[in-house]
Amino acid sequence: MHELTQLIKEDMRPALGVTEPGAIAYAVSKAKSYVPGELEQVTLLLNSGMYKNAYTCGIPNSHFYGNEYAAALGAVAGKPEKELESLANVTEADNVAAEQLVKDGKIVVKMSEITSRIFIEARVKTTGGEAMVRIRDAHTNIVRIEANGEVLLEKEEASVEGGHEEKPLIHNYTLKQIYEYAKEVPAEEIEFIKAAYEMNYALFEEGIQNPRTTYARYLLEKNGGKIISDNELKTASLLCNAAIEARVIGLDRPAMSITGSGAHGIIATMPLYGVCKIRGLSDETLYRATALSYLICMYIKEYSGKLSAFCGCGIAAGTGMACALVFLHGGDEHAMARTINNMSSSITGMICHGGNKGCTMKGVVAVNAAFQSADFAMHDIFIDDIHGINGFTPEDTMRHMGEIASPGMIGTEKTIVDILQEKGE
Repeated sequence: MHELTQLIKEDMRPALGVTEPGAIAYAVSKAKSYVPGELEQVTLLLNSGMYKNAYTCGIPNSHFYGNEYAAALGAVAGKPEKELESLANVTEADNVAAEQLVKDGKIVVKMSEITSRIFIEARVKTTGGEAMVRIRDAHTNIVRIEANGEVLLEKEEASVEGGHEEKPLIHNYTLKQIYEYAKEVPAEEIEFIKAAYEMNYALFEEGIQNPRTTYARYLLEKNGGKIISDNELKTASLLCNAAIEARVIGLDRPAMSITGSGAHGIIATMPLYGVCKIRGLSDETLYRATALSYLICMYIKEYSGKLSAFCGCGIAAGTGMACALVFLHGGDEHAMARTINNMSSSITGMICHGGNKGCTMKGVVAVNAAFQSADFAMHDIFIDDIHGINGFTPEDTMRHMGEIASPGMIGTEKTIVDILQEKGE
């Protein structure tokens, strides 16, 4: 198996609801599993990106939202063995119990620092003892577990962000090599990508059927009441953004995440599905385009960090999807480089102010930008390398896009969090 195939396979993971509340619930439920008895206190410490992304985010099987309720539901009903789907079995009784925990002041949430580096520390105190679970760098990457003063698990952590960490695998490849991989990888090796479409399409269906959605039903109306019309852009926007809306309001269907984000996974896939259906392209072609989309998204995200002040689903996943549209047009790596320049020069800098319904509008913008960028690039229309943050190679441009987020937007991240906290006072 090609190492890029393995990279995609390991990164594709189901996530119920927005990833950050799922990760919070996972951490709390994992800590709670080590100490029996009645819950007395949950103390949650989060980095700024984690704190912000879950701040007003919908939670599956609940009408509540946000950090406190994700933690409370994790303590009451979380199933740690399900990881990011740990809240899959929440009941109405669980919601009532979680609400009482929050009202009683038993859930304390604090922000640790302004950083794009994922950090969750969940401390649970019960009548039977105390336990702590720490997650670092990835949503399910537990690096330390303590229970009643005993260290049960400890992994080595990189000491500083941006230090001498190992070069990410994806950065060993050029755009041309990624493109060649997508063209030449054996078809059977990437058939597992089918699971992403099965999962994301089921989420999309929930979005257009559930009475809680608003964007989804209007996007369907705009597409002539059809899921697959003859309009590629409207079809792509419907498939993508009905699924995103369903996810961010907390409907009970998982998304297949990429780079730790369900919204990234949706944007990287669903527009491509619409295009392939309209054109009658094969599943194999769809999976090859998707592999390319995923890898470009990963390339940018490894520079920006998992959670930052810029909208990775629009910028990183949107750019990956735009390159995949070029692939479906029959374009080569040169057309993809032009597309990356167009995306870099347009939506880079779009802020992330948390996982919420606003992600749907960002998805609308990303799909529009991707379709326009790819179309322009296929007609040899693009923003030249000399302008702005565009690099003299596509690899440099993608690096610059990521660097705008981290370290570039650390101040922006602080301002966003300050606004959220001001609203919450």
